[in-house]
Amino acid sequence: MFDTVVWATDGSRSADLALPYAKQLVSGNDTRLLVVHCEEILAGGSQSSVPVHANEENLRTKIERQVRGLVDEGMNAALATVSASAGGAAQAIAEVAGKEHAGVIVVGTRGLTADDELMLGSVTQQLLHLGVAPVLAIPDGGAVSSA
Repeated sequence: MFDTVVWATDGSRSADLALPYAKQLVSGNDTRLLVVHCEEILAGGSQSSVPVHANEENLRTKIERQVRGLVDEGMNAALATVSASAGGAAQAIAEVAGKEHAGVIVVGTRGLTADDELMLGSVTQQLLHLGVAPVLAIPDGGAVSSA
């Protein structure tokens, strides 16, 4: 059905919950699973910059391990790591998806922290608005409060 499926991950639980859906879309055919991780950077003065997430190196290691696992399962999987300034992850993911002619982008609905969503807007929501490819947004299964 698709030549390329993008699974966009920030290493969060929500992104991990989206992975089985991405795997289902590529199973049993020649579809490539492109794992896209965006390292967001906070730019500081005089050419200094730091990752938005203090544990970025651990996240990258986890995601690399997940991609190796996909390959070990026999999937045509690869990792694309991109960088963007804080708040630019959706645009960076969309650029990769467009360049790679992705048929669908699979994402979780929550990032690593709720604060990120409040400050920067949801990456999932931004991907929907960019419209590069259909977006399959997998809910994290958290309880909805009825305030």
